[in-house]
Amino acid sequence: MTSHTNGTTSRTNGTNRTDKPHEIVERALALSRADGCAVIADEHSTANLRWAGNALTTNGVTRGRTLTVVATVDGQRGTASGVVSRSAVTADELEPLVRAAEAAARGAGPAEDAQPLVTDVPESPDFTDAPAETSSAVFTDFAPALGESFARARAGGRELYGFANHEYVSSYLGTSTGLRLRHDQPSGTLELNAKSPDRTRSAWAGRSTRDFKDVDPAVLDAELSTRLDWARRRVELPAGRYETLLPPTAVADLLICLIWQGSARDAAEGRTVFSRPGGGTRVGDRLSELPLTLRSDPHEPGLECAPFVLAHSSGDDISVFDNGLPLRATDWIAGGELRHLTTTRHSAALTGLPVTPSIGNLVLDGGADRSLDEMVANTARGLLLTSLWYIREVDPATLLLTGLTRDGVYLVENGEVVGEVNNFRFNESPVDLLGRTAEAGRTEKTLPREWSDYFTRAAAPALRVPDFNMSSVSRGV
Repeated sequence: MTSHTNGTTSRTNGTNRTDKPHEIVERALALSRADGCAVIADEHSTANLRWAGNALTTNGVTRGRTLTVVATVDGQRGTASGVVSRSAVTADELEPLVRAAEAAARGAGPAEDAQPLVTDVPESPDFTDAPAETSSAVFTDFAPALGESFARARAGGRELYGFANHEYVSSYLGTSTGLRLRHDQPSGTLELNAKSPDRTRSAWAGRSTRDFKDVDPAVLDAELSTRLDWARRRVELPAGRYETLLPPTAVADLLICLIWQGSARDAAEGRTVFSRPGGGTRVGDRLSELPLTLRSDPHEPGLECAPFVLAHSSGDDISVFDNGLPLRATDWIAGGELRHLTTTRHSAALTGLPVTPSIGNLVLDGGADRSLDEMVANTARGLLLTSLWYIREVDPATLLLTGLTRDGVYLVENGEVVGEVNNFRFNESPVDLLGRTAEAGRTEKTLPREWSDYFTRAAAPALRVPDFNMSSVSRGV
C-alpha cells in the first residue's frame, strides 16, 4: 500500500500488521518438520527527509517485515541447511515459506559449517512486545534547525543538499532449541553537502546518530562554509606521496575494509593479508608501532548493536548455525598487535582460534587527545582530506585498496589551510597504513561515508600518514 500526500511517502508491506512478530516466529516454528529450525522476523521502520537547493523536497515513512527461515536436516553424511528469506509474507504464505526452506535443506549437501543449534541463552524479556517504530517525530527538533540552516546558507551564497534517514529494525529470533531473543536497532544518518552557486566548489559533512538529538545542522553548515571559503583558492598538484591527514570518516571506511577481510579461515588458508607465510595466521604480529586498539563491543555507549549473532546466511565468517550465540567485547588489534580474526564456531575449530564472530560496530582508539584542527596546526606541509569514495579491493593478499578523494582536498602550509587542491585516486592498504601512521588523534563517533548503507556505528581518530600514495590525479569534484 502506498500513499502520497504533499511530498510525503508512506509505505507498508509484509504480513498483516496485526500479526505480532513473535507470533509469526512461533507459528513458523510450529509448522517446521525439519530436525532443526531457526526463524528471524525483522521489522523495519524508517523515516527520512531530503532537501536540495536550500529547500526540503520530500519526506517519507516506511514500514516492512522480512521473514527468514533456516531449516536443518540430519543425514548419514552430515547436517544440511536451507535458508529462505521473503518479504510481504501473508499468513497463507507462511507454511509454503517453511516448506521451501526444508526443501532447500533436503536438496543440499551436508553443510560444511554445521554445528548444533545454540542453546541455553536466556529469553529476552521483551520478546513478546510490539516492535519499535520510528516516525517523522524523530525530526521534531532537527527539522526547524535545518530550516534555519537553509536561511543562513542562502544569505551566505551557498546551496545545501542532502538527506537525513532514521531506521528502527526490531529482530525476533526463535529456534527449535528454545531460543527466544529480540533486539531493537536504531540507526540514523545525516549527510549534508554544500555547493557554490556555480557548482565549482563542493564540501561534505556527515554524522551517525541513534535518535537525531545529538546532531546540529548549524554546526555542519558552519564547517562546510569554512571549507567552501578554503576552496576559493585553487592549487594544482601532481600525483605522488604526500603527508596526509585522514579524518575519522576516511579512517573508518578503510578499517571497515580491514575487518571485512578479517576472516580467520581465509587467513589460515593463505588467501589474505592476515595469512602467515608458510602457513597459519598473523595473529600475534605487531601491525602498528603506535598503541592503537581496534575493537568491537555490542554494548559500546552510543554505538550499541545486537548482543547475539543474527545470521541470515552462511559464509566464511558467519554461520546460520550460530544464530543466537552471545557476543562479547573483542579486541581485533590491541596496543598495535593483531589479537583476533573473525570466526564462527566451525572456523574457530578449523583454525584453533577463539570463537570471535563479527560484531556490528567498530572503534579505533589509543591515540593522543588531539583534535583534527590541532593536528592541522602542527602540519608544516601536507594534505587534509574530507572523505574517500568508490573504494575497491585491488589485491586481497595485501589488502591493497583503490578509491577516490571527494568533496574537498586541502593544502596545509605552516599550520594553516591555504587552498583546495585537485582530487586524486589513491592506492593504499589499511594494514600497511597502520604500520606507517605517525600520529593518531582523538577518537570520535563518525559516519563512514563509503559504507554508510551497510555500516554506520563507528568511532575513529584522525590519522597522520607521512607518505599517503596519491597514485593519479582525478578530475572529479
